[in-house]
Amino acid sequence: MARAFFVHSRWLHTMTCCVPDRTPRADTRRRPRRVVALAAALSVLAGLSGPVAAQRPADHRVFPAAALRGELVVTAPPEVLLNGRPDRLAPGARIRGVDNLLVMSGAVAGQRLAVNYTREPTSGLLLDVWLLRPVERDNRPWPTSEQEARRWNFDPSSQTWKKP
Repeated sequence: MARAFFVHSRWLHTMTCCVPDRTPRADTRRRPRRVVALAAALSVLAGLSGPVAAQRPADHRVFPAAALRGELVVTAPPEVLLNGRPDRLAPGARIRGVDNLLVMSGAVAGQRLAVNYTREPTSGLLLDVWLLRPVERDNRPWPTSEQEARRWNFDPSSQTWKKP
């Protein structure tokens, strides 16, 4: 079998990072075995994380401990009513729907929505808002103020609050 003569020229092949590697590899037969071994190891590790995920119901999302519960009405974005009081969305605010996809604030204007939310630490504006699923809405008690959140105990694995 005749081998083609390959000339590497910086004038013809200006992108040196794209020049094909023509060196033969000795471990080409071992590569599929390594892939199978890696896949087996990853499946074992995935099986070990099962009991941790089983503590929280599958239809619950993970909320941070700083998340508070409230009722949101988007009036004229970024202006909102939170628990009946005027408030404002932060410039980088994210509203996540029940499917955890982003929702534009104009799409939910005028609707009364049960939400969990966090505030931006420096300005106090609403930063993250999650529209609650019925199962998440039934997860009670959930703090509605920062004073309640400071007094109560939060269990992040089960996403529950306990009053003292």
